[in-house]
Amino acid sequence: MEKNQIVYDDFARVDIRIGRVVTVLPFERARHPAYKVEVDFGALGRKWSSAQITSYAADDLVGRLVSCVVNMPPRNIAGFQSEILILGARNEAGEVKILTPSHDVGIGETVF
Repeated sequence: MEKNQIVYDDFARVDIRIGRVVTVLPFERARHPAYKVEVDFGALGRKWSSAQITSYAADDLVGRLVSCVVNMPPRNIAGFQSEILILGARNEAGEVKILTPSHDVGIGETVF
């Protein structure tokens, strides 16, 4: 189902950046299978996310580039402060797959 239309200014307020996954830890307390993921954004520093991306092995995620929303307030998920939203989409099997650039770009770069 399509969402309501927005104007460009609405989209421009969303700060989407490219980061590199540096740490992936199990998150047993999450309601749905998830990892605790640390992402490096270069000059913006490192931030943590709770991410339902367990269709990937943790070791396969480390070093990957990911697209993330970095300007939402932290969200408490089962006692863990999730600071960013790693963007993804479900495939036909219902697995969440990360949205990653097809070319090597610098960490911290803005998506527009």
